Amino acid sequence: MTDHHEGFSAHLLDAATGVLARFPAELRAEIYALSFRIWRTDDDDRRPYVAIGYNTESRYERETLRTDPGEARWNYAYWRLDGFETLGNVPEDPVGSRLYTAEVRRLGLWFGDEAPEGGAPGDARETRRELLREHFASACVGVARRLHAEGRIERIFGRPLPVVVFDMYSPGWEVEATEAANPPEAVRDFLAWYEAPAPG
Repeated sequence: MTDHHEGFSAHLLDAATGVLARFPAELRAEIYALSFRIWRTDDDDRRPYVAIGYNTESRYERETLRTDPGEARWNYAYWRLDGFETLGNVPEDPVGSRLYTAEVRRLGLWFGDEAPEGGAPGDARETRRELLREHFASACVGVARRLHAEGRIERIFGRPLPVVVFDMYSPGWEVEATEAANPPEAVRDFLAWYEAPAPG
């Protein structure tokens, strides 16, 4: 599901650009990767968000003291994950919340807390949950692609940077998502690490 209403897509793109521009100027030179961490408020698929962050060479160097260098560099478990701005259906993003809710209602993906008409309530709700997850994940991947295609990352940081897209509820999906979100040259090192045989 990749056809996103321009209102929500445009908002997400411009808001993400603003988040990147607000990263500390003193860290820009040592940021080597950007992160799109997808999550949900109260585990509710109607309230998804993406936390837009980064990892730095300094943190990578510290983490290599306790783990394999490849893991430290590319496995998000070793990255800083908290304290970043969030976009989506969250109070911190009121415009995004309004646009997102309107879009998924228009697409027929929204569900209420009451039992839906016809069929097993749990099954119908679970189907909607899965579709909502796919919809938001697709939106995030699309925004990352446009950040690259329109040169926004390069204008802010002076060079292209890979965007690692992940959802901790979907281990392994970050490879497919990150490959889809970036031009091939931006994720060459990430994919080489993922495809390399495990050390030892």
